[in-house]
Amino acid sequence: MLKHKLKKFLKIFGPGIVTGASDDDPSGIATYTQAGAQYGTGALWFSLFLYPLAATVQEMCGRIGILTGSGLAGIIKKKYSKKTVFPIITLLLVANTINIGADIGAMSASVDLIFPGFPILLVTLLFTTTIILSEILIPYQKYIRILKYLTLSLLAYFITALIIGENWQEVLSASIIPHIEFTPAFAMMFVALFGTTISPYLFFWQTSEEAEEDVSKNKIKDIGKGKPHITKKEIKMMRMDVLLGMGFAQMTMWFIIMTAAGTLHTSGISDIVTADQAAKALEPLVQTFPNSGQIAKTIFALGVIGTGMLAIPILSGSSAYAISEGLGWKQGLSKKFKEAKSFYLIVASSTVVGLWINFMGLDPIRALYYTAIINGIISFPLLIAVIKVANDKKILHTNTNSRLSNFLGYVTVAIIGFSIIIMIFTWVDSIKIWN
Repeated sequence: MLKHKLKKFLKIFGPGIVTGASDDDPSGIATYTQAGAQYGTGALWFSLFLYPLAATVQEMCGRIGILTGSGLAGIIKKKYSKKTVFPIITLLLVANTINIGADIGAMSASVDLIFPGFPILLVTLLFTTTIILSEILIPYQKYIRILKYLTLSLLAYFITALIIGENWQEVLSASIIPHIEFTPAFAMMFVALFGTTISPYLFFWQTSEEAEEDVSKNKIKDIGKGKPHITKKEIKMMRMDVLLGMGFAQMTMWFIIMTAAGTLHTSGISDIVTADQAAKALEPLVQTFPNSGQIAKTIFALGVIGTGMLAIPILSGSSAYAISEGLGWKQGLSKKFKEAKSFYLIVASSTVVGLWINFMGLDPIRALYYTAIINGIISFPLLIAVIKVANDKKILHTNTNSRLSNFLGYVTVAIIGFSIIIMIFTWVDSIKIWN
């Protein structure tokens, strides 16, 4: 009886859980750590605030994918035209490639924490080669299963936050009551938190993976080929999957911010520029152990490496899905290389270009933070397109957005748009004052 219930519960877990896990990629870890270090518990409210917005957007994408059997780029192309879809795909490709580069850099910097002096060039090449070959040669579901164990190192933030023993009344209050500052730094942080939580690549990935699920269940022959028959129960399970996935992502965000607030912020470290500084947030977890600093660095490194190995294939994969659909090529991580050569070449080339970015002299931790800002800016036009599609009765028939989904969706668009404008104006004003 218990085994039957467990199996029934596990059936809920699908693309939404994977998407949620990838949302806490190295870019997310760096941005959330920076938020906690800079604003202390004053940044905790973002987690609760972003959850319904992120879950709503991902549910829209999941619903579009499962009901149409197509990826987001293919649907946008059908609804509008190539002139509309290709600028969107270009923006996605740029954002994803920069994100991949920053993630590879952060993973390499993390290895340096464990093995100081180890050749960074060799490490970056090893990571890039391993990721590309794994995507091509190993069935992706098996690959994900392996990587999920590495991402368990993120639980270190949960435990550390409890060890620190903050004033829980203050923490609860800070988690509910927004703390806002009208400064360029806060505006940038606002956009960065939105960008790393509600990222463009997640939109495309969620939609395409739901379509992949349709293929695996023999509801359609291939992505974009045919109209799947989807029951209300399947839609309900997809929603539950999304809610759980994004819930896990936001809970992890909350604990990372709280850990950074209780360690780095209280120690006067407010600007994270190196992996070593970010790793210090985990030192209370092992402070009674010999060589506690090195152990904390190792745990931090494993978290960054694990989430990077999970997120980079999703970043390159979402680019490949988008471009392949836009150009009408065969696609899918479920296909072998010879069945979708163009798709896999996009996966490989975007990862290689990301590797090349690391040789431009960028600081990996700083690059992760600015990547989040870029994602926040690009998500603005993409969100509008997603909401338009999710309200189209010709595409989704009776399963278009509810009033609540539309409200939360347009609130997300308005907040991102408004915060980008504030960020630009405050940034320009600060330059004028500085000059």
